[in-house]
Parts: sequence; C-alpha cells; structure tokens
Amino acid sequence: MSLDVYLEMGSAHRVEASNRIFIREGGGTVEITRAEWDARFPGREPVSVQEDAHESHQVYSANITHNLGQMAQEAGVYKALWRPEEIEVSQAKQLVPILEEGLHLLRAEPARFKQLNPENGWGTYDGLVEFVDGYLSACREHPEATIRTWR
Repeated sequence: MSLDVYLEMGSAHRVEASNRIFIREGGGTVEITRAEWDARFPGREPVSVQEDAHESHQVYSANITHNLGQMAQEAGVYKALWRPEEIEVSQAKQLVPILEEGLHLLRAEPARFKQLNPENGWGTYDGLVEFVDGYLSACREHPEATIRTWR
C-alpha cells in the first residue's frame, strides 16, 4: 500500500505526449529517463507508459509507501502528508512550514530516523527525506495549489 499526493490548480495546462518509465525505488514510484534506465538495466527493455497530450489541473504528484508512516509521525509530518484534512490543511502554502520543520528534523537526526527503517526493506529514511523535500519544493512552487491525497 502507498500514499499518493497531488497538487492541483484551478486552471488547466497542456501536458505534451510522452513515453514515461517508472520504477519502484526507496519505497516510492519514481520516473526515470531512458538514459537512466539503460545505465541501470543494460540490455533490458523497460515497460513504459505512453501518455497522450491532454489538459491537466495537476501540477505535482508523488508516491511513497505506508511503511514510512511511523517515521513520518516521529518527524511530525504524518498528518500533513497522509491526512491533511484532519489538520485543516487544503492548500500547498499551508504545508510549507510543517514540511520545512519536519525535513529539518529528519536531516538533523538521521541516526534517530534510520532506526525506524522498515524491517522488510520497503521504504527508507533516504526515501522519506527525498519525498518530503520534493513535496516541499512543489508546495513552494505552487502555493495556491489544492492538496489531494489517495491512501
């Protein structure tokens, strides 16, 4: 199981057609380029997703495993990530200070948080740091965006 987070704007923008490659890494789904695929998996063909050109309100999306929930709770970002409606957060700009504080704590005490890495190896401290950092950057870039989660 995983958490998907989305930032959406009221106005749509054009998304060009593309051939996208996704892999599971660090407890999340990440997109990589064809060059990255070839470097990591020489001689193998990827399964790719063909996306037709379309209009979209979505300006950001990311995915992470539920196995990192305890670590996120310890860093003070669980509700902001998984259940923003419970803390009355609906816009990206409202997440910024919460994610900043949590990311600062995660980076300040890596040994503390690495102890919470899931025993099954699905999800890591580094994966959570990368997820929070990316989400924070997107929230700063799109402060008026509406938050949507799928869990």
